[in-house]
Amino acid sequence: MPVDNQAPKQTAAQLLVRSLEKQDVKFIFGIPGGKIMPTFDVLNDEGPRLILCRHEQNAAFMAGAVGRLTGRPGVCLVTSGPGTGNLVTGAATATTEGDPMVAIGGSVGLPDALRQTHQTLDSVAMMKPVTKYTVSINAPETTGEVVANAFRASMSPRAGAAFIAFPQDVQREEASPAPPALSCLPPLGPAPPELIAAAAQRVRSARLPVLLLGMGASAPAATASVRRLLARYPMPAIGTFQGAGAVSRQLLPLFYGRIGLFRNQPGDKLLAHADVVITVGYDPVEYGPEEWNVRRSAAIIHLDDYPADIDTYYQPEIELRGNVDATLDALASALGERTFAPSAEIETIRQEWHALQSPSIPTGGQLVHPLAFVTKLRQIVSDDMIVASDIGSNYIWMARHFFEFEPRKLLFSNGQQTLGVGIPWAIAASLLYPAKKVIATVGDAGFLYSSMDLETAVREKANITVFIFRDGTYNMVAFQQQNIYGRTSGVSFGPTDFVKYAESMGAVGLRVSSPEDLDATLRKAIELPGVVIVDIPMDYSMNVELGKHVLPNSWD
Repeated sequence: MPVDNQAPKQTAAQLLVRSLEKQDVKFIFGIPGGKIMPTFDVLNDEGPRLILCRHEQNAAFMAGAVGRLTGRPGVCLVTSGPGTGNLVTGAATATTEGDPMVAIGGSVGLPDALRQTHQTLDSVAMMKPVTKYTVSINAPETTGEVVANAFRASMSPRAGAAFIAFPQDVQREEASPAPPALSCLPPLGPAPPELIAAAAQRVRSARLPVLLLGMGASAPAATASVRRLLARYPMPAIGTFQGAGAVSRQLLPLFYGRIGLFRNQPGDKLLAHADVVITVGYDPVEYGPEEWNVRRSAAIIHLDDYPADIDTYYQPEIELRGNVDATLDALASALGERTFAPSAEIETIRQEWHALQSPSIPTGGQLVHPLAFVTKLRQIVSDDMIVASDIGSNYIWMARHFFEFEPRKLLFSNGQQTLGVGIPWAIAASLLYPAKKVIATVGDAGFLYSSMDLETAVREKANITVFIFRDGTYNMVAFQQQNIYGRTSGVSFGPTDFVKYAESMGAVGLRVSSPEDLDATLRKAIELPGVVIVDIPMDYSMNVELGKHVLPNSWD
């Protein structure tokens, strides 16, 4: 009897799933549908763990969070038409904010691609503006190489989203190639030695060099190099919201706080005095240079693995392009060692920032002041606990007053400022680190953008606590309207019983009834395992003050 030496046949859907496994994917965040059904069927028998979500946008947010926390792309898998359409915001957020992710969307069969049929949509054209790499798998044998190239594109500087359209008929066809090997980018070396030497000379001759730490500085390897540089050659350092955690507790005397959104922080004042600014992993989308470089009087040294975006207010004198941590280490070596004693004027700015760590908290009434919550939370949580902040007024209070000392433990959406990221980011973090409690801080508006996936969190036994800043408005918009127009428009909505809502999903619901309950309730909410939702009535009466002093010449 003849022996059949042929390898078992596989479909393109199987090849895609096996290629994802080769890329070390642990989770697929997805929602099924007719045009992606063949691939979902494969996941019954093999492949990464499927996390069934309740909204495609949340699946994309979860994939982006995996990318930010691990450095390897997270993956989401959805159907065609509106399923893929719901990925746009998640992909735009990931691409804007440097988070690697790969999104895969089913599409109609190739013969129907140009017909007006059920769920026909040119998803490649739709996703191209919000991704770094977008392609359709139109031949089954290319499936594996498309996956590998999507991963490489997603991770390449600056990281972001990639999208693969997967036609339904192609998924069923036979595909013989083996899955490509794990995609790893070749490491970059440091910036050229002559430029590092020039940068070191420029810094040594500066009256007040300042280190501006952006999103790229919060990558763990970059953070380690930032700390080595500051220990060897101390200088004042500030960070963007996404640069949170790059400065350690030991280096706190050199830290002058965060900048972002409004030009009214101690860090903004420090930059106004600097004559050299070294930007590390900084992207203008985080906080535009027109806000912090109004007078264009400081020389800029751009240090990143990504080229500078030149505009009127950001024209680097020296551009150190290369591996960020290697370049930082080389710059530290070239600078040598020194001691640093701030001038009286700069020390005054540092004391102003220091006051933000121990703010005076207004008392009285039955509402909780944001400062009371933020300072109490900082006392309770450990430095290795992940805190995901949604967008809203809660985001501003957290960014200004909640200080983190480990990289990528305090998560913000700085570029797109995307409402609704807090809960899905927390779910993804909990899946990655199941032994740790993960915190999300959200407004009552942002909560209802993504709270349908609390059911997913309960089903997957996530260990998260969600703190809701409740005030019944889109307050981040409201206080800016109040500053500009003296009144608000279209920002108020009706009440929701968040405790009952949480319980309906199978979560624990708690409520802070008065400021006196805050400490005990926060501690209980963090100690309880599983999914816990806490409703906190918030006093936003001081929020109008948050946006004042935003004129470009505030300190000129």
